[in-house]
Amino acid sequence: MKKNVGSWDRVARGLGASGMIVAALVAPWEQWLRIGVGAAGAYVLLTAFVGTCAGYRLVGLSTCPLESR
Repeated sequence: MKKNVGSWDRVARGLGASGMIVAALVAPWEQWLRIGVGAAGAYVLLTAFVGTCAGYRLVGLSTCPLESR
């Protein structure tokens, strides 16, 4: 797959996903909310590592710098 997540976006996603996962583990929320936030955090962390976001692809967005021709 072609990468569509730029380096600054990957760092931001990694930090945000880490916060979501920690919150899902320690926050005093109901079980269904903890599972949902943890799953969303896992998806965001995966997109940070892989460099491709399905949501960006669906709307035609990319934060990668333009490649030189």
